Amino acid sequence: MKNIFIVLIFSFLFISCEENETNDNLPAQTVNLSLNLRNPEFISLRTPGGIGYAQGGFQGLIIYNVNGRTFKVFERACPHLNPNTCGGMTVKGSTRLECPCDNAEFNILNGSPLTEGINYFAREYRATYNEATDILRITN
Repeated sequence: MKNIFIVLIFSFLFISCEENETNDNLPAQTVNLSLNLRNPEFISLRTPGGIGYAQGGFQGLIIYNVNGRTFKVFERACPHLNPNTCGGMTVKGSTRLECPCDNAEFNILNGSPLTEGINYFAREYRATYNEATDILRITN
């Protein structure tokens, strides 16, 4: 019984931790959005590989449809630079986020830095998709 209790505690700790929750230098920002993917501005997000941009965060959000049901959402502000000194990231190709000030790149699936010397992950927000209503909820 004691072993089960210990395993449960460690499982809970690992599940509740997020990989890049606090490893960027951007100040805290509350994000709580609901996007209707039936709106024309988000039509590209209805197919796997689709990319869209939305208001929110510091400099906006980048949204990526992974497989039709799973979405990745990242802050457009470059995580390793002061958000007031550099414009927002954009998608390069279909697999990378790119910072316009220094061309630093980040993985679009997990926000990990792809440029040598960058130690900050792109800030990721939670995305929950309701297929019945085509509503994508984005929160932190």
